[in-house]
Amino acid sequence: MTTPSVLTPTVLTPSVLPDEARENKRLFLLRLWIVLTLLLGGNYVVWRWLASVNWSVWWISVPLVVAETYSVVDLALFGMTMWRSRRRLAAPEPLEGATVDVFITTYNEPVDLVLTTAQAAENITYPHRTWILDDGDRSELRDAAETLGVGYVTRGLEWAGKPRHAKAGNLNNALVQTTGEYILVLDADMVPEPQILHRTLGYFSDDKVALVQTPQYFNNVPRSDPLGSQAPLFYGPIQEGKDGWGAAFFCGSNAVLRREALMELGILGYVTATEKAVIGRLKDARGAVRRAMRRASDAPTRSALSDTSRAIAVALAQIANGEPIAEVTYVLQSKLTRLSSEAVSNDLAQIAADLDSLGFADHGISAEGERGELVALLSSAQLSPVHELPPVQTTVRATDVARSEEALAVLPMATISVTEDMATSMRLHANGWKSVFHNEILAEGLAPEGLDASMTQRLRWAQGTVQVMLKENPLFLRGLSWPQRLMYFSTMWSYLSGFATLVYILAPVLFLTAGVLPVTSYAAPFFLRFLPFMVANQLLFVIASRGLPTWRGQQYTMALFPLWIRACVSAAANVFAGAPLSFAVTPKSGTRTERVELRKVAWQLVAVVALVVAAIAGVVRLFVLHSEPIGTLVNIGWVVFDLVTMSVLVGAVRYRGFSGEKGSR
Repeated sequence: MTTPSVLTPTVLTPSVLPDEARENKRLFLLRLWIVLTLLLGGNYVVWRWLASVNWSVWWISVPLVVAETYSVVDLALFGMTMWRSRRRLAAPEPLEGATVDVFITTYNEPVDLVLTTAQAAENITYPHRTWILDDGDRSELRDAAETLGVGYVTRGLEWAGKPRHAKAGNLNNALVQTTGEYILVLDADMVPEPQILHRTLGYFSDDKVALVQTPQYFNNVPRSDPLGSQAPLFYGPIQEGKDGWGAAFFCGSNAVLRREALMELGILGYVTATEKAVIGRLKDARGAVRRAMRRASDAPTRSALSDTSRAIAVALAQIANGEPIAEVTYVLQSKLTRLSSEAVSNDLAQIAADLDSLGFADHGISAEGERGELVALLSSAQLSPVHELPPVQTTVRATDVARSEEALAVLPMATISVTEDMATSMRLHANGWKSVFHNEILAEGLAPEGLDASMTQRLRWAQGTVQVMLKENPLFLRGLSWPQRLMYFSTMWSYLSGFATLVYILAPVLFLTAGVLPVTSYAAPFFLRFLPFMVANQLLFVIASRGLPTWRGQQYTMALFPLWIRACVSAAANVFAGAPLSFAVTPKSGTRTERVELRKVAWQLVAVVALVVAAIAGVVRLFVLHSEPIGTLVNIGWVVFDLVTMSVLVGAVRYRGFSGEKGSR
């Protein structure tokens, strides 16, 4: 593996800046093609639902038409993204006098790799302070940071026994220990160029900009890009399209964020979490009190519990009306204390009367002063019926809103997912903040150099994205505009493609081996709708990509279908059943392998074997059993396309790490 060095600046000069007139013309033609493609796609899928589903074999026909509908919806979301593709011109002049912290996040990456990035960060020309955020708490890295003269941050004792929240926790821990107005976040391997802050800080002259994201580019990827590590379509037209809709999002590294926006996010999150916790506990306590009332055998106890239930109901109503939680819970605490004292006082009065009637006049609890001391003592000992219920006691304690289950009360970076970046930027947008995508390579990093490491990385991305979709779906997140909702949802929706791909593999296999026909026929009506749509669909990607290579990405979208299915299933199990979701840091070094365990791609091998067998069976059935010829040829063509797409894994399995010329920018 080559060691990255400080990079030669890559500056967008006026000669390569997009010409506005040419861009407007390109965008106009792109929009025309989007409309044409969607009309053809809509025409095809409507015809499929209304006229061509073979209901006699519904168990494959319906999944197939659902998969096709999914693909058309996915295309519509892509078309919407491209509709307002925004190519920004020259970066604005940087802010003067801003304070900046550069965060380099690390866990177990090699020390020399982290120090290479730290040295490059120190060479950034804009005044700043560099910090190494070491979640591995390594003494050798601490010493090296001190020698280099950069800051070193790790977790303190307050994190012991508390949720760590992976990278989000690491960043949150550093945010409360630093003070810079702006934060440049870099992964341990992302070597920044000296002018990175000069090229990005100018956007923050708009007081509502909270995030400036730049592309991620890897300098250890050959031109063939066998693992599909580079993402030119995403870190180009797609992010530019999202930027046009005000929804370019944080990608975890190579981004500058405004501290004010993050801390506001943390405070709002604290308030929301506190309110949710208090309301939940109050409702639990109210239910417990009502159940206790039904079991109470004496009138005084029922009366005390009834008063407690009403006090809790009033508190819930006040919170629902927007009254401050601290004030409401303080009043509730006072009411519960008074009710407890009254209940104890009434009990003591009854006891004193009973003792008097029995002739025990010298019992010592008749005097008001003496009784008052006893009432205070017994109330504090929680011997009142108001305090006999654990949920009520929990409710009282819940009003002391210290968020004791977390190491930090305020969590600026979102912790609901292992992909903290998307969730954080989504919340920033919901709170009214803006983002910018600056399409200029200002840092270069290291991609995984093995299929296993690459799949580990993509599984984590997919799991985290699906987590966010299930926990905080952007379609229902208040504060986002509808275009922003759809821009976030389109990214989440894309990971459902694994299920569609599985159907696309099964359908031709079933037809060629068993003659199961999922459509009513492959006659002219099918071809007249399907072929124009497919051609327009492929051309749309060519036009939208502006000459960037996109085929490798399309191949991996299909070839990794078992990974996407696993991500969706495991994320759903985590969200709905609490199943643990493993978190693995992507290896940045030492990922070359002499061989790849084929079990890593076992399901893909099964799919390839099934497709090959199906093609052979289809030919045999055509010539021996005289099966339907057009349908056979269509499905064999389908199989060939699937096999060509899956062939990307051959190069991936054989890849042994970068050793030649890297790809061009």
